[in-house]
Amino acid sequence: MSDQQKNPNQEAEQDLNSEAKNEAVEELLEPEAELLEAEAENDELAKALEEVAQYKEAALRAQADAQNVRRRAEQDVEKAHKFGLEKFAKAIVNVADNLERALASAADTGEADPVREGVELTLKDLLETLARFEVKAVDPHGEPFNPELHQAMTMVPNPELEPNTVMDVVQKGYTLHGRLLRPAMVVVSSAA
Repeated sequence: MSDQQKNPNQEAEQDLNSEAKNEAVEELLEPEAELLEAEAENDELAKALEEVAQYKEAALRAQADAQNVRRRAEQDVEKAHKFGLEKFAKAIVNVADNLERALASAADTGEADPVREGVELTLKDLLETLARFEVKAVDPHGEPFNPELHQAMTMVPNPELEPNTVMDVVQKGYTLHGRLLRPAMVVVSSAA
């Protein structure tokens, strides 16, 4: 045989051998390629899951913010209902003070005085109306001094009372739904 005939046969054999080797290498590399693809998919999956977690957290935060806004709005409405009368109540308690002063200055003669009775009934009706709207008087005579509800006008030495006891009430205080509307003006005892 000639060299040329051997060469094509050898070349064909070599081509078949190299193809077989290439196929074997490809078969060996195929799992690696699949692993690389799976890793890439896992990376994409991990990224997607991380994004999902971020979106869930953002949604929860938005939901919590909306709930807080709703709760604050409800509280504001409730306070508006409770304390909407605050300015009016401050003005009307002055009327109650004036009626009490009128009764204190009118001489109690013991006889039926229609004017005195009218003032007493008007004051009684006014106080009942105030009580219906949760306006309550603070009359702390004989109680310990409380700076949250009382305003001390003066301190007077008095050995009969414990120090910081309210001796006299100059002007009643008032609360509206438990919130101080006006402090009671008081005279407080001090140590002798």
